[in-house]
Amino acid sequence: MTATRYDRRMYAVMNDRRAAAAYATMTRRRLLVGAHVALTVTGVGAWIGTVFGPGLGQAVVVVVVMFPWILLTGLLNGSTCGLLELRGRMLDERQLVERDRVRALAHRITLWLLVAAVFGAGAYGLLADAPLRAAVTPVLIGVLAAHWMMPLWVAGLRVRDDLGDDES
Repeated sequence: MTATRYDRRMYAVMNDRRAAAAYATMTRRRLLVGAHVALTVTGVGAWIGTVFGPGLGQAVVVVVVMFPWILLTGLLNGSTCGLLELRGRMLDERQLVERDRVRALAHRITLWLLVAAVFGAGAYGLLADAPLRAAVTPVLIGVLAAHWMMPLWVAGLRVRDDLGDDES
């Protein structure tokens, strides 16, 4: 199938190297992923607090966290050259294999996160002598957010450094 105008535009956006200095090294990408994880946890936690807690004070945190979270998401997508965002027809065979590896690893990590969440919610129900349903919904929302973001985080950590012009 041939590439559409949308495919070509997204390919150009995802392969725009103007911000490459921000994710040029493994250390920088690890910092980006760590900051993205922290902002995701903060934003999702604040959103859960807004929905399930008293008042709307946490909504301000969600709004404040949103802009840097979007910026870091774009940087991580740029660091992977759109590995997870581009359609398969825009990726070469190596990229398709890498995307499958990233998704498989993210799936395994999320599986263990789900196992931990089940045990954590069960322990909360036993230790706090509270109904389990009090912990289940917020925990499920947190795990859903992690499931959604895990492939991007894994891809960001797996990207190799670009070789410079002087390195062959």
